[in-house]
Amino acid sequence: MSKSKDAQAIAAVLDYLNKQNRPYSSIDICNNLHKEYGKTAIVKACEGLAESGKIREKVYGKQKVYVADQSQFPEVDDSEIKSMDTNIGDLTKTLQINMDEIRQLESELKVLNSCLTTEEAQKQLSDSTGKNKHYRDKLQQLKEGGNVVSPEEKEKVYNDRKKFVQAWRKRKRITNDILNAILEGYPKPKKQLYEEIGIETDEEYRVKPPDV
Repeated sequence: MSKSKDAQAIAAVLDYLNKQNRPYSSIDICNNLHKEYGKTAIVKACEGLAESGKIREKVYGKQKVYVADQSQFPEVDDSEIKSMDTNIGDLTKTLQINMDEIRQLESELKVLNSCLTTEEAQKQLSDSTGKNKHYRDKLQQLKEGGNVVSPEEKEKVYNDRKKFVQAWRKRKRITNDILNAILEGYPKPKKQLYEEIGIETDEEYRVKPPDV
């Protein structure tokens, strides 16, 4: 790192500690400065400032923390400290009130955002009104015994029925052919074969393919 960058890191650390006036580790300082300077540069700056007496270094086991030199700050008497404590308490209460208000407003906003807009509600009403009229007309037609199935729908139903019946007959014929071929070499009755392989017949359920 260049000397200019080192000097900037030193100035940034000193300014930060003096403004915050509370102890921090070098890693905390690096993170709180948004990693604008590398960890090595911050450690070097902290150690240099501590050696020069511009900040104070405290060692707790393997952990080093740094804090602003308190001798540069004016002494504060007890009454001023009490006044500051009172002010902090008042500000804390105000903050809590504001946070509660924010949560309430966010809740109301969430409800409002989930509601339909005027345009969306009007469109939904229009769609529902159209569907309602369609179903009313259809119901009236049913009550009057009118033809409610179009020729196209009727033709489709007949064609589908024909296709399904033909498939039924074809599959029944193929199945019977396979079973008859098996029975030629099967030593037991047909009924027992059906039971062993789980065959269910139309006759068992008393049904048969209808006429096409």
